[in-house]
Amino acid sequence: MNVRTWTPQPHYLAMNAGVLAAPADAAISNDELLHWLALKLLPGLGTRRAVQLINRYRTPQAIFRASVSELEAEGVSAGVARNIASGCTFEDAVDQHQRTIDYGVTLIPVTSPQYPPRLREIFDPPLMLFARGRVELLQSLIIGVVGTRRPTAYGTAAAERLAADLAHAGLTIASGMARGIDTVAHKAVLAQGGDTIAVFGCGVDQIYPAENRKLSEEIAGKGLALSEYPMNTPAYPQNFPVRNRIISGMSAGVLVVEGAQYSGSAITAKMAMEQEREVFAVPGSIMSKMSWGPNLLIKQGAKLVQDWNDVVVELSPADRRTLVAKAQARRGIVGLELAEGEPGSGEENAPELSPISRKLLNRLRPDAPEHLDTLLETFEDCSSSEIIAALFELEMAGLARQLPGKNFVRVW
Repeated sequence: MNVRTWTPQPHYLAMNAGVLAAPADAAISNDELLHWLALKLLPGLGTRRAVQLINRYRTPQAIFRASVSELEAEGVSAGVARNIASGCTFEDAVDQHQRTIDYGVTLIPVTSPQYPPRLREIFDPPLMLFARGRVELLQSLIIGVVGTRRPTAYGTAAAERLAADLAHAGLTIASGMARGIDTVAHKAVLAQGGDTIAVFGCGVDQIYPAENRKLSEEIAGKGLALSEYPMNTPAYPQNFPVRNRIISGMSAGVLVVEGAQYSGSAITAKMAMEQEREVFAVPGSIMSKMSWGPNLLIKQGAKLVQDWNDVVVELSPADRRTLVAKAQARRGIVGLELAEGEPGSGEENAPELSPISRKLLNRLRPDAPEHLDTLLETFEDCSSSEIIAALFELEMAGLARQLPGKNFVRVW
């Protein structure tokens, strides 16, 4: 089939001039948004083909004004071309637009200056993004943190520490808000007062998993909830592997904390490699199946991570300079070294503790939970009430945490 060269009419050229190079504060009209939504909602039109059409016609308005034969010449199937020509999705687009207004959602087309620059470079960038929260975070330096939905105590401690320290260094932490490592990373960043992006496998107005309702609202208020799926889209299982390419695509690198060999985090790491992103992994015990994924990645060349600096040193010089400038502006310190008393700087700045609490703190480990009964047997010279009071003191000081089943771990 010979591909026809479609030449925009003069009024199209005038209307669309400078769209791809629009200033960051350029507003998109409601009419433009409706056309973007109508294009997004077209049945049978995949993401790659839709972006190819945008690259060819530059605006969705021009696509909808093209004839069926012109669209077919661009490789669009006859059925999809007829759907485009009929404008069958505009009624749904109106409903979607109203829902975005109701939920305070910003629509970010692939041609928008608000679109994450790294994400636009991947093989199959989303046609548009639905963003709820601080849209400016899409222009920040992002690191993805992913892992298993069933983390060990060690994995939980590692994710908390690394996510908080990386956020403290000025990086934005992206994850998928799934159970396990994702949730741990988001919460650690928010507790640190850092920046985080949650990439949904459903509409940003949906909550999945249900127990993360409060976390979802907190992220929308202090960070950013992001999705390529239209509003009201349920959390279908097939959506999650697809959304993982967004986490890796908009990030400078991806950190895998725990995960089985064929887990979702392994899929994200594979996508990151294909997208030529840095891949980092936290080593784990050879006895734990949850460490198979990260350990295998390290064997394959992923950077072994023991602390936050192992990630930062792999960033480009320009990215590191950006972090240094951000740290200096925010905290008034030189370089990225943590100051005394700041998160991650050690226990020497811990609050004054009772002798029993100090003994318990020295006993507890971040990767091996200790049951209350074991602690009572270990410290026979102390009464049960003294041990319980000391554990409560450590929890209140943020130095220990109670796990289900009366198990205790040290906060790393």
